[in-house]
Amino acid sequence: MDTVVVTGGRGASGRWVVNRLREEDEVVVVDRDHPGFGAEPVGNVDFRAADLTDRGAVRELIAGIDPDVVVHWGAIPALGRHPEGEVFENNAVAAYNVLTAAGEAGARIVQASSDGAYGFFFAEETPLPDELPITESHPRRPADGYGLSKVAAEEVAAGVARRHGVQAVSIRPSWIQEPGGYPCREPEYTEDLDAGAGNYWSYVDARDVASMVEAALATEFASEGGHEAFNCVAADNALGEPLAELLERYYGDVPDAGSGVDGDGSAYSVGKAEELLGWAPEHSWREAADENVPRPTLVRD
Repeated sequence: MDTVVVTGGRGASGRWVVNRLREEDEVVVVDRDHPGFGAEPVGNVDFRAADLTDRGAVRELIAGIDPDVVVHWGAIPALGRHPEGEVFENNAVAAYNVLTAAGEAGARIVQASSDGAYGFFFAEETPLPDELPITESHPRRPADGYGLSKVAAEEVAAGVARRHGVQAVSIRPSWIQEPGGYPCREPEYTEDLDAGAGNYWSYVDARDVASMVEAALATEFASEGGHEAFNCVAADNALGEPLAELLERYYGDVPDAGSGVDGDGSAYSVGKAEELLGWAPEHSWREAADENVPRPTLVRD
């Protein structure tokens, strides 16, 4: 049984990751706040509180735990609730601190990046992608603080992998949905093309995100370390309409490379994850939007 540190594990998507990993491993959740010393964690879960932008505290904490794996999921997840510069500083510095400490501990690394790294979602005018489907080799051109922080985090992961010979994975989820609570299927989204145009109406179920984390940790793709990024999206788009037609209606055009996507497929390719990790998304809004699956609880009632 491995010891796994998960930063941000009490967050909306982080708790799905923790719930998945605790089935086989001992998980230490590191978050800004502690649930309280009177709280009783569920099986195989423990908690620590730390400010991830405090380099000394992070190094001390991870060195003391000496984990086999570090899953870095702690970040400000989007623009809009904090000053943009704060989003960049928090996410980039936290990634440097956590991933560097993980490398020093010789731990395998998985971190949350984002499709925001490509620079589509928060652009003043969303550009058409160079290709469809969008692969991990597509240029990353963010101009916003959030997207830039994710590019910085990916570069930190690659540098740590080179320096310490550990394996590092950056996962690029699209808009993460929880079963039974799919905002991408609410009328204000489905009836307004503009609402989802920034990521070409893509989404992913939180359970599929958690399964990719598990697959990344179970797969050795680089014997002497190395870094790889993987798109993490559902197989279909959130509107259930042919993607090429949606692009034509909204943008008046499709990329010169052609649609490259059949029917209502996603704009993002997951072929790399299928090939290297043996992972494929299992959930679609068609069933998951109305599923009655409680959000994982990390402490007992």
